[in-house]
Amino acid sequence: MHQTLLIIDIQPSFNPPPWLISGIQPFIGLLPTVATVERHNESHTPFQRQLGWHPAPDDDSLIAADRIFIKHGYAPSPETLDYLKSQNPDRVLVCGLQTETCCLAAGFALFDAGLQPTLITDLTVGSSLDRSGGLGIRLWEHHFRHTLTSSELLASLGTS
Repeated sequence: MHQTLLIIDIQPSFNPPPWLISGIQPFIGLLPTVATVERHNESHTPFQRQLGWHPAPDDDSLIAADRIFIKHGYAPSPETLDYLKSQNPDRVLVCGLQTETCCLAAGFALFDAGLQPTLITDLTVGSSLDRSGGLGIRLWEHHFRHTLTSSELLASLGTS
């Protein structure tokens, strides 16, 4: 099965837990990897005006992915989606931060682009509303059905 790993917003502004970074690392080199980094640009997305906070304007990914794309807002950029579509994967594996916002937005964008989004449930962290990510996982299962754990993925890749 041809699959690509999409890593959502693992960057300093969002202070990802160390276990999340170390949980993603084993997949680097095993799968093609794409990471998004959310950068603040108020003219693109009004985080400060509407929410009273914003990500840094110059963050970089804390994961050394094969390709890194900058985004402004919740969803992946059109360039990210074009790149993923050009890879013609059977599925796009999603992990990272904000299960019920940025990861879910990525799921909708991938789905709308004709790709199969699949959430790695134990490699995601929810927003401050639900740090467990449970709400986002339930929404993901409702909208896209496809989920798996990192151990299931490692087993499918022949490395457990």
